Amino acid sequence: MTPPPWHPRYVITPAIARSLMEIEAARAVVAETPLPLAIEAELRRLARIRSTHFSTRIEGNRLTLAEAEEAISGREIEGRERDVAEVRNYWAALLRVEEWAAEKKPLSEELIRRLHALVTKGTGSETGPRGEARGGARPKPTPYRDGQNVIRDSATGAIVYLPPEAKDVPALMAEMVGWAQEAEREGLPVPIIAGLVHYQFVTIHPYYDGNGRTARLIATFILQRGGYGLNGLISLEELHSQDLEGYYRALATHPHHNYYEGREEADLTPWLEYFIETTARVFRMAREGAQRSAREGISPEPEELRRLDPRARAVLALFTKMERIRTSDVAEALGLSDRMARVLIRGWVSDGWLVLRDPSKRARSYELSAIYRQYLGGLSAMPDNGD
Repeated sequence: MTPPPWHPRYVITPAIARSLMEIEAARAVVAETPLPLAIEAELRRLARIRSTHFSTRIEGNRLTLAEAEEAISGREIEGRERDVAEVRNYWAALLRVEEWAAEKKPLSEELIRRLHALVTKGTGSETGPRGEARGGARPKPTPYRDGQNVIRDSATGAIVYLPPEAKDVPALMAEMVGWAQEAEREGLPVPIIAGLVHYQFVTIHPYYDGNGRTARLIATFILQRGGYGLNGLISLEELHSQDLEGYYRALATHPHHNYYEGREEADLTPWLEYFIETTARVFRMAREGAQRSAREGISPEPEELRRLDPRARAVLALFTKMERIRTSDVAEALGLSDRMARVLIRGWVSDGWLVLRDPSKRARSYELSAIYRQYLGGLSAMPDNGD
């Protein structure tokens, strides 16, 4: 029997409406508040580390925040090999999510399968000093589970949730993706789409492992793709981890543990209230940080600098340390593949702020154009992390 098309049940309560307005207001403040380029790049790196640590911690990873940062930097931690692998895999998946969001790739089942493969298998690559992936083969997209999985209470062994049968998973996943695409076309607020897809993915539980991590990354992808990533300066996973009981309680939505006994038609308003209010809280924190920066007297940036997107701004900060940059420098700074770095560089050369200086294939390098070189004196160098 084919499951009916997915039509999530929810209402926009006054609490959800207030949170959505707060998200929009905070988004506007952050967009209009300039930060020194080097500081913004470092804050983005730290937010990625927190997202990686707290999302894996939700699933039982034992690394501390400091240890997670060490693992991302390529250091080995004795006796924690599995935890280290989980952290590195999530980091690689998060960087790929940012890349896909910047490219405006549509949400698709293929993208989800590739994302899950990164979460559970990693890239098979070495990790550079700033956590970038180097080399390694692309993991094969993960097929959906072919059997039943069960979520049990770790203490009592009691069944907490019985997901849908494996035979129904492909249709349910197709319906979820189709709904998200239609919701985007209809102009449904991006945070609502992210929240409902997050819920439905963990409810379907299409894999034996890695469902929670993948769901949170999908929500991040939807938010960033839709312009709600706040330049990568937020960690929604951190607040989920800090209120783990509330996170799981909101996801339950129905007292019966069996998907077919009420969960598939549950009212999702309570979950949506939790997700949107949590998102608003993260945005509020970012807004307050931006306002603090404004009070401390950060001077407005020239129009040429304000035109640069977050990735361009991070690359511009490289010139506080070097006169010329290469593709590998851009790839390392942004945590991207060399291929994606070359695509970005070509666009920046066309925009006129980067200039090709050495065209040889072995030593190809780039400099800042004259109009941007004049701003270097006002940029702060990146903090020295001892790398």
